[in-house]
Amino acid sequence: MGKRIAFIGGGNMASAIIGGLVRQGFAASDIDVVEPWAEARTRLQADFRIAAQAEASAFLASADLIVWAVKPQTFKDAAAAVATHNTSALHLSVAAGIPSSSIATWLGSERIIRTMPNTPALIGKGITALYARPAVTQADKDWANEVIATTGATVWLTAEAQLDAVTAISGSGPAYMFYFMEAMTEAGAQMGLEREQAYQLAVATFIGAGELARASTEPPESLRAKVTSKGGTTYAAITSMDESGVKALFAKALFAAQKRAGELGQEFGGA
Repeated sequence: MGKRIAFIGGGNMASAIIGGLVRQGFAASDIDVVEPWAEARTRLQADFRIAAQAEASAFLASADLIVWAVKPQTFKDAAAAVATHNTSALHLSVAAGIPSSSIATWLGSERIIRTMPNTPALIGKGITALYARPAVTQADKDWANEVIATTGATVWLTAEAQLDAVTAISGSGPAYMFYFMEAMTEAGAQMGLEREQAYQLAVATFIGAGELARASTEPPESLRAKVTSKGGTTYAAITSMDESGVKALFAKALFAAQKRAGELGQEFGGA
């Protein structure tokens, strides 16, 4: 890529992107991180052999891209510390909820791209949605896509408000999958399986079903119907879930996540 990247925050998502960059051949010497926690700095240096500093300072002036991997509640203060050192970089935010308009105000720049990744990015299997403000050029978008694609698939959005829906579907989505895995594992153990056996079966089923859906051109309702013979075991399970209103309750949960994503922006995105 031939440019310098700085990360503000060195947690899991920053590590996922850094790991992807390094695996793709990006020079570790061209990556800087600002991370206040000493333990996290030590881990970053050990894992990737990159420079990790406790606070923002003049070294940020050389960054061509700044990746914001901070918690929403700390973004504004972190931005104030960084803005004094760099006014020319492209900015890429992975912070949930914070509007690009707030980020632009805090940083004094319109070159802002907001993203919503998810945790499978840690193993290069994530999916990230991106939204760019109008001032972002196509070259900027191409570069941002190249960086994020090291962690998995990418989807570009045309409206920033769509990011709240993405947060509800894929950003928080891995937790829903794990939630159902918990339930399947517990039920399997109650049915007489070893807990580890039940967990292996649940995990393999989610992976296999996901791969089958990705390989198929059919919608999920058609794939489900192929497994659901009337009067059979799957039919009994699906009928039970329908009678309990599971689909409606799950949709309600997704809307709750979308609502909370918007609230985060209101709580922590004020200029």
